[in-house]
Amino acid sequence: MSDVRSRSYFLGLLPLPERQAVARALRTETVGGLVLLVAAVVALVWANSPWSGAYEEIRDFQFGIPALGLDLSVGHWTADGLLAMFFLVAGIELKRELVVGELRTPATAALPVIAAVCGMAVPAALYAATASAGGGSLQGWAVPMATDIAFALAVLAVLSTHLPAALRAFLLTLAVVDDLGAILIIAVFFTSDLNLWALAGACAGLVVFYLLQRARVRGWWWYVPLGVTIWALMYNSGVHATVAGVAMGLILRTTRDPGEEESPAARVAHAVHPVSAGVVVPLFALFAAGVSITGAALGEVFTSPEPLGVVIGLVAGKTLGIFAGTYLAARFTRARLNPALAWADVLGLSVLAGIGFTVALLIGELAFTDGQTAEHVKAAVLIASVLAALLAAALLRRRNTIYRRLYEAETVDADGDGIPDIYQQTQGPAAAGWRDGQAT
Repeated sequence: MSDVRSRSYFLGLLPLPERQAVARALRTETVGGLVLLVAAVVALVWANSPWSGAYEEIRDFQFGIPALGLDLSVGHWTADGLLAMFFLVAGIELKRELVVGELRTPATAALPVIAAVCGMAVPAALYAATASAGGGSLQGWAVPMATDIAFALAVLAVLSTHLPAALRAFLLTLAVVDDLGAILIIAVFFTSDLNLWALAGACAGLVVFYLLQRARVRGWWWYVPLGVTIWALMYNSGVHATVAGVAMGLILRTTRDPGEEESPAARVAHAVHPVSAGVVVPLFALFAAGVSITGAALGEVFTSPEPLGVVIGLVAGKTLGIFAGTYLAARFTRARLNPALAWADVLGLSVLAGIGFTVALLIGELAFTDGQTAEHVKAAVLIASVLAALLAAALLRRRNTIYRRLYEAETVDADGDGIPDIYQQTQGPAAAGWRDGQAT
């Protein structure tokens, strides 16, 4: 066997079921990302308008049940409450990747995991170096670590790029591993004084949730009240409440029993994902992205060590970390890049991953209790995301003609049987390019 054939291929044609699952997930994220962009623009305009006082008054308005420790502001309800639905979907997607997706075997998981870990470690290191050099706080080291998949896909939609499914799937897998890293960071490093009784209650609730899944119990009237109870106990335990959403997402069963059309995880994702992407995340953005945009504030982003570290971490750190991690992993795992693509495509995707919005804003709020520094860090996240989007646009648009050709090759269905012809071809230039990328 030749050396070429003995090596695995990277970014080849996805198996049809995986391609269909990725397409469904990304379709929802793209629509949600466009709504997210609108919400972020509205927040910025509103916060810098003559009605900015009304914005702050609504964001800081408190309501809830004080006796249960749930008397929160609107801003906190969106960050600690509604965002739990976002992390529930993230937990489901992570479980799906681990069970049936790219992360199910060490061979397929190695490359995206290494790329994602490098894409988290390098931004954190660059932030730490920048903050230390400027005499700033190291508390924000985790802010530039996460990629916002919805925002990134919205940028692709605006650009009208035709990225092949394999590139989109790689971006999604990177974001999933990023989300896992963010979840662990939030749980470990941003836990306040623990209330052990509340934490024990939340864990007991998760055990009940697991047992109900094992017993194949169906019905939202079991799970919704239980989920709300777990969330409330987790919030009162001192562990960030969004961890409850992730835990429940990981517990949900992702495999189908005989006779089932969809697994419980698929049913929940189908119901919750559109709400999370189209309502929850935009609402969070509406009340998190409203920062003051003035000459002095913008100057602070590039002169204060903390926000400057965030900008450098997202724009330079993400690009360097993901690209270098991918390239080195491919070399050491003997993976060969799909011959239909080039390393310039991986570079463009690495730059696009520098768009960090939802989770970066959330970690920024958790890391900095000083209001002024927190505002500057939020502004830095927004500016860095825009810079990453513009750089990625320049790189990806240059290759769009190639992407369009590959996209058309993998989507054409001339016989109308619902299966793209490339999955039924064994010869021809279109099949050769992608089939080589699928070879093992």
